[in-house]
Amino acid sequence: MSSAPTRRTVVGTAMAAGAAAGLAGTATAYAAEPQAPAAAARPAGDPWATVLADADMVWQKMPRTWYEGPFLGNALLGSGIYAEPGDGHAVRFNVQHSEVQDHRPEFGSLFGLARLPIGYFTLEPVGAITAVDWRLRLRDAELTGTITTDQGTLTLRALVHNSRSVMAIEVTPSAGETAFRWVFHPAEAISPRVDFKPVPDGYTGNPPAVVEDHHGVQAAVQPLLAGGQHVTAWRERTRAGRRTLYVTVAHSHPRRTARDRALKDIGSASALPYDALAPTHRAWWHGYYRKSFLSLPDARLQRFYWIQLYKVAAAARADAPVMATSGPWLESTPWPATWWNLNVQLEYWLIHGSNHLELDAVTRALGEFRDNLSNQLDAPYRKDSAGIPRTTDIHLVNGGAVAGGGFAVGIPGQDPPTPEVGNLTWALHNVWLTYRHTMDESVLREVVYPLLRKAIAYYLHFLTPGSDGKLHLPATFSPEYGVNAPDCNYDLMLLRWGCATLLDAARILGVKDPSAPRWREVLAKLTPYPVDENGFMIGAGVPFAKSHRHYSHMLAVYPLYEVTWEDPAERELIETSLNHWVGFEGALQGYTFTGAASMSAQMGRGADALKYLGELMRRFIQPNTMYKESGPVIETPLSAAQSLHDMVCQSWGGVIRIFPALPAAWGELMVHDFRTQGAFLLSAAREGGRTRWVRLRSEAGAPCVVRHSLDGPIEVRDGRGRRLPYETVGAGTIRIALSRGQEAIVTARGDRPDLTVRPVEAGEPAPRWGLPAS
Repeated sequence: MSSAPTRRTVVGTAMAAGAAAGLAGTATAYAAEPQAPAAAARPAGDPWATVLADADMVWQKMPRTWYEGPFLGNALLGSGIYAEPGDGHAVRFNVQHSEVQDHRPEFGSLFGLARLPIGYFTLEPVGAITAVDWRLRLRDAELTGTITTDQGTLTLRALVHNSRSVMAIEVTPSAGETAFRWVFHPAEAISPRVDFKPVPDGYTGNPPAVVEDHHGVQAAVQPLLAGGQHVTAWRERTRAGRRTLYVTVAHSHPRRTARDRALKDIGSASALPYDALAPTHRAWWHGYYRKSFLSLPDARLQRFYWIQLYKVAAAARADAPVMATSGPWLESTPWPATWWNLNVQLEYWLIHGSNHLELDAVTRALGEFRDNLSNQLDAPYRKDSAGIPRTTDIHLVNGGAVAGGGFAVGIPGQDPPTPEVGNLTWALHNVWLTYRHTMDESVLREVVYPLLRKAIAYYLHFLTPGSDGKLHLPATFSPEYGVNAPDCNYDLMLLRWGCATLLDAARILGVKDPSAPRWREVLAKLTPYPVDENGFMIGAGVPFAKSHRHYSHMLAVYPLYEVTWEDPAERELIETSLNHWVGFEGALQGYTFTGAASMSAQMGRGADALKYLGELMRRFIQPNTMYKESGPVIETPLSAAQSLHDMVCQSWGGVIRIFPALPAAWGELMVHDFRTQGAFLLSAAREGGRTRWVRLRSEAGAPCVVRHSLDGPIEVRDGRGRRLPYETVGAGTIRIALSRGQEAIVTARGDRPDLTVRPVEAGEPAPRWGLPAS
């Protein structure tokens, strides 16, 4: 995101209200939490159903802002729900879509090539709202509950369907509320960044939306000056006293085909009552959650974790756009595009350990649009190099390199300071993590290797020998610190990681690359990282000397794990750098504390990691677990889930570390099917303050080295109870020869523990997320 953010310290189209007189007295009452079909389907004692029901967010007070209310989404269509501002007697259901953007490159990524707001519905009761009682049921990804007014009750169920990209809201009114109405309010089709930045010279606004009637289906058609359109279509159907609103959004560019698609989607969806639409939606979500499991004794943090798993699947899918900073939801924000200097990377880290690679849009997008990334550079470098600007549109077609954007890929040595050089390399580290967690060589061959080769080639154009015999970089930009610095640590760290990874990739793929000698030379001769008495500097001659939220000057520590606590010679540098960085108050933000938590976890300091997560929760996390810096930015809560992963398991450097950084208070913990590097699925349990058992299943037959954390003599058995040989390779560390599909169970010698997946008991009661009454 751009530097120097603000820190924390209508046109209405009324829908027919229905034949109110005909509905009076016919509403069929049902429970305030009308989920009988789903509840009946829950198997008794199912651990996933148990932890998810415990994590449900509740609202017994009306949410007044986006940061307080429920949210629904399927990575494309999204809705946030809260009181209509300034009204209080209507409920807003936002309608936003991650594909809807302005395509005018002449205004750059700040205004053109940015997300556009669509609009919202208001649910307007007959009477004044006196109470709400809502529950966001994570397992079913549905909002249920009641709105009570001085005239009656509205009982509702709402979902954004997983595959249909249709929002369905079913409302059953009591007598006195049968004449409630829905009103759609189209938004002006201009980037919400206009609330924070001046409109560019020469900017012409898109024309207003036009509402059309198509035989009972309403369509708000928004033409776009860049070509194409987006269309919001809706229809209300009444069945047995239950009124269901169906809403969809379609976007097309440059053709104007969105209207026909939206009308077709509403026609097929509205033919189904809510109870016929919901089962396929619920089935996907039930299967999604079962891919992994985590339970720990901190009730508030456990609930937060499962809400993040819900949130990331509501915001990301492999075939959806790479997440913008606010996901599929859009509110007033200076960040209405896709940011690549930290946000994207943090947004997707948790998908690896939680075993949700089906959400990996980064690997898909960089592979699909990789040819566009050379065009982000100045012409002399396009032949052999590639880069990614600080911000891009959803298809990586254009970014800040276009006129007026101001966020082009930086040019080393250029003055005044230019944006970052290393964003593509850092993004490719995410893709490399996907390779390492799946061992799918096609990811390495088709995405990591060809693109990383070009990203590193760009650096090599500027790398020069110094009088000290070392290779040096001219001045580049450390994300958002504000000055250019020669031998910038952000770039040196990424360059070193990139060269080492290219050599490994070439070996794995059997490629004899003519650039390999140059990569080896870089590893041998690259200048050391600039440090001073306070630890890592921004770059040569530029100390870390002010409060700064980014930890980009420390990437070699985390997430690259190139400078690690396991090397005693590096410990003082790591500790000094971490303490100096977080010691400056003033500009610290939420992801400062998630980064500090993960670095503490690398150091084996679980209590410190938990302390930093506690600071995050206390200072920044909102009632619905969202986060803001001037506007919605969702990378921080998602990266907090990764910090939890780092406390539970780390698998960098070819070693799987079990429970490396748990606070002493977490005497009980259960993890199941946690995905590690090497493509292993890990299950393990901690009981009575000790690791009881560890189970690893190999998906790829990769080398298996595990630091098991069990005390005393151990034994290793396969899934049938037969002993497996192992080799001790360090203190508490063993190597097990596992073939593809084989399983190993590590226990204390002679122990036969129960391997059942089950929740652990909470240490202390804790309030639910949302706005509970207490």
